[in-house]
Amino acid sequence: MNSVNYRQTLENLFDTLTSIHNLCADLTEAQFKTPTQCPGWTVQDNLSHMVGTEKSMGGHGSTTHRATSLEFVKNPIGEMNEHEVDARRALSGSDVLNEFDQVMSSRHAQLESEPEEYFTKETMTPMGKNTMAEFLHIRVMDCWVHEQDMRRALNIAGNQNSASAELTVDRLCRTLPIVVGKRAAAAEGSSVVIHITSPVVRDIAITVINSRATVVDAPTSKPLMELFFDSNTFVELATGRATAQEARSRWKVSGDTDLGERVVGAINMMI
Repeated sequence: MNSVNYRQTLENLFDTLTSIHNLCADLTEAQFKTPTQCPGWTVQDNLSHMVGTEKSMGGHGSTTHRATSLEFVKNPIGEMNEHEVDARRALSGSDVLNEFDQVMSSRHAQLESEPEEYFTKETMTPMGKNTMAEFLHIRVMDCWVHEQDMRRALNIAGNQNSASAELTVDRLCRTLPIVVGKRAAAAEGSSVVIHITSPVVRDIAITVINSRATVVDAPTSKPLMELFFDSNTFVELATGRATAQEARSRWKVSGDTDLGERVVGAINMMI
């Protein structure tokens, strides 16, 4: 990523963190303890997760606390996250928000002072080796997704058509060829179009060429299937917050219904 990209990424990250602060600033303790679609996590737990991750990335270390229950943990990253979340469960929501504000203020100062080389050097990310700029790009998506987890649980909509929302949708769209070609097994030569209708609008045409599903400017023949959902539904499905059946009233298929159902059923690419 070049300097323009990482600067835009930082702006998106800090805008999202500000939106999260504004969401939480007036929450009651009962609201902080509201369950979300993240299994086992409350609104406060989502906030604790972001605190722990940014604190670690800022060089302030990880908690030595160890959670006694790892019921919903699926991988080492998930276990690390659960330790950070569980370490803050005895705190009040306002205490966690105070720590969030302190950590994010420190991160803001640190990241704004770093030279360009900091963002272009190679590091380990959740997706393997890449640049720190790419890692921060992933952090924008993660923070925005968790903000939406919190908002859905509280029924307080917001920040759904922001630059961070677009970044998140575009990152999740990268997996669609794998979903269409490998997971849903679309036939050779067939095309599908996936319509994301609002607040973030995208139209993605995918054609299977030489056994590989590929994003194309436009299908060369009539699409075998077209799929329609809004961007919030797409994010819920792609991040595993809702199953195809749970969200059934919010997506529509025209053409090959069986293929459409296979695509929606396989669209979760989060681990």
